[in-house]
Amino acid sequence: MKRYEMSWVIGEEDEGRLMKDFLKDHEISKRTLTAVKFAGGELSVNGRREDVRFRLHTGDCLRVIFPVEDSSILPEPVPLEVLYEDDDVLVVHKPSGMKTIPSTDQAGGTLANAIRFHYMTTGVASTVHIVTRLDKDTSGIVLVAKHRHIHHLFTLSQKQGNVSREYEAIAHGVFTDTEGAIEAPIGRKETSIIERMVREDGRHAKTRYRVEKQYGAYAYLKLQLETGRTHQIRVHLSHIGHPLEGDDLYGGALDRIKRQALHCSRLTFFHPVKQRELTFHCPLPQDMSRLVDQGS
Repeated sequence: MKRYEMSWVIGEEDEGRLMKDFLKDHEISKRTLTAVKFAGGELSVNGRREDVRFRLHTGDCLRVIFPVEDSSILPEPVPLEVLYEDDDVLVVHKPSGMKTIPSTDQAGGTLANAIRFHYMTTGVASTVHIVTRLDKDTSGIVLVAKHRHIHHLFTLSQKQGNVSREYEAIAHGVFTDTEGAIEAPIGRKETSIIERMVREDGRHAKTRYRVEKQYGAYAYLKLQLETGRTHQIRVHLSHIGHPLEGDDLYGGALDRIKRQALHCSRLTFFHPVKQRELTFHCPLPQDMSRLVDQGS
C-alpha cells in the first residue's frame, strides 16, 4: 500500500528556516508530525532522514511520508462513480438511497465501504475522510480527502468559504418570492435523535434559493448553503412552508417522488495542494428530472 506523501523544493525565502517552522506554515500540525515521527512516517531532506530541528537551505528537497492510516470501515465491491481523482482528493457521485458512512444499524453497503474497496484496489493506504457529506436519500457530488492532513486543509478551506456546493430541489407549493435567503438557527428536535428544527437556541444557518421554474403545485429550485448544518435545506424549506417533495420527515408528500427531491449538482473547491480552483457538475437523476420535464 502506497503511503501518502508531500514534498517541497525550498526557495530562497525559506533559506535557513527550521523544518518545523516551514511545516507549520504549511498547516502540518504538531499532532500530525508526532504521528509521522512515531507511527511509521518519515521526514527527509535530499533523501536523508532528518528531524524537525534541521535547518533548510535553498534548493533542498523536503519530503514528508505520512504513516499508513488504520480503518475500521470494511472494503466492499459496491459500484462507485468517480468524477475526479488525484493523489490528494476524490470526487464521487452518490446515488439516492445510499448512506455516506456506516452506522450502528448498517455497517455495509455505504459510500465509505465502496471508497475503501477502491482504495484497496488502487493501493491507497488511508481511511475514508468525507469532506462534504450527504443524507442517505440526497443524491449528488461528494468530496473526499485521501488523507487526514488533506481533510484538515479542507476544514480550514471551508471556514474561509473556499468550498461551495449548489443544490437542485423540487419543493411543494407556490413561491411568492422567486429568490431569497432563509436565515434561521437550527438545532436538534428534543423528541428525536434524527430530526432537526428551527429553534432560537440553535446554530446559525443560512440558505439562499432561487426559483428556476414554478409549476402548478411545486417549484424547481437551485440553492446554496452559507452554513452546513444537518438537514439544513430540508429544515429551512419546511420552515417557510415549502417542504421538499418526498421528504415525509419534514412534511413533504410521497405521491410524486419516494425520496426527498434534493440533489447536489455542482461542487467548487480550491485544491489545497494544486493551488487552483476546480468545479464539477452532476446532472439531475432520472426521478427528479422526470418531475421537471413533466411540469414543462
